[in-house]
Amino acid sequence: MFKKDAIFWIATGIFVLAILIFAITGEQFWLALMIASYLLRPTAASIGLAGKSVDERQMMIQYRSGNIAFAAMMAIAIILAVRQNAEGDPNWDLFNIVIIGGLAVKALFNVVLAKNFREGASKIITSVGLMIALFASMSHAFSLTTLWEAAPGLAIALLGLLSRRFPRAIGILVFVATAAMLVRILSIGFTIGQITAAAIIGVPMILAGLGLFVKDRDVDAVDLSTAP
Repeated sequence: MFKKDAIFWIATGIFVLAILIFAITGEQFWLALMIASYLLRPTAASIGLAGKSVDERQMMIQYRSGNIAFAAMMAIAIILAVRQNAEGDPNWDLFNIVIIGGLAVKALFNVVLAKNFREGASKIITSVGLMIALFASMSHAFSLTTLWEAAPGLAIALLGLLSRRFPRAIGILVFVATAAMLVRILSIGFTIGQITAAAIIGVPMILAGLGLFVKDRDVDAVDLSTAP
């Protein structure tokens, strides 16, 4: 049974607005509003803004259904990307943006909500590096050219692995590498694809670099427990 609280009425208002926009204009913006109305309650609960509007059982249901939905969306995006690539559609890489963006946002909020900044930053840097290496080498069979194009991504992944031992030094290198990547990406052109790629790579890397300068919550707890 739906709870008729403030979140319910706000979501209902957004839903009605979406229907009106579609009926009057026929524009596809209504779909974004409809999705927002559906995801309002679980999103508010996930970031701690729902208060007592969501109990533990609802949180568990939303957690499990959200993970299943995320995995399904990633699988569908991969299938569509492979299909469009096989058909020679040049826009197939837009699905790669969806995949990388979804994974980056999920990893980013795992770090923010857990407050294990250095550990999360290491995982983000490593994941971004491996993703860059993977997509850079997809256009060639295994060869020296493939290794050369994948080398920058592999180097970033190596920085991620080393960041736990040398967090601040690696943090500085991450900022430098991120700046170089953004210049390289945007030098190709200011198209929507390039801007999106720059944001998807740049935002997680910058936040990961900042995270390397912050102690993890567990580290702080250990320091306090071992203090004389």
